[in-house]
Amino acid sequence: MSNYFEDVPLGEEMHLGQHTFTAEEIKAFAVKYDPQYFHLDEAAAKSSLFGGLCASGWHTAAIWIRLTVAYRQRYEAELAKTGVKMAQWGPSPGFKNLKWLKPVFAGDTITFTGRRTEKVDLKSRPHRGIIYALNEGFNQHGEKVFEITSSILVERRQPYQPKDGA
Repeated sequence: MSNYFEDVPLGEEMHLGQHTFTAEEIKAFAVKYDPQYFHLDEAAAKSSLFGGLCASGWHTAAIWIRLTVAYRQRYEAELAKTGVKMAQWGPSPGFKNLKWLKPVFAGDTITFTGRRTEKVDLKSRPHRGIIYALNEGFNQHGEKVFEITSSILVERRQPYQPKDGA
C-alpha cells in the first residue's frame, strides 16, 4: 500500500461518499454564494426553468470537494497505520470539463465517485507527476448530475528521467 505517483493505479473506482441536499442548506448556500430565485424561494422556483428549488452547481461542487478531501484523509489515516512513508499530494493545478448535467433538487441524494484516468510525467518538476481523475455525481435515480476532471500534483518515489533525451 503506497500513495506515491508510481504506485497509484488507474481505472479503479473510488466511492467518495454521498450527500442529501435539504431545502434549508440549499437556501443557506445560495444566500451567501449564488442568490438566484430558484435557489432561494421554493414557490418562485416552481415557475423557473428547473420547476423546483434546486441547489447551486457551486454547492454541488463544494460537496464533491468536501467528500473528496474526506476520502483522501481516510485513506491516508489507514496508510499511516502501516508505518510506510506517505507521499505528498497537492497542490492542484486546476480542473477541466466541469458539467452540471441535471438539477439537484431538495431531497436528492447524490453519490459521488472518482476514477483516476491519467498520469503525466513532468519534466519541469521531476519530483512530482500529475494525476487526473474523472469525478461524477449520480442522484438516487441513477442519473448523472455532475462531472468534473480534477488534477493533482503527486510526489514521485524517484525523480522522472526522460528516456532518450525526450
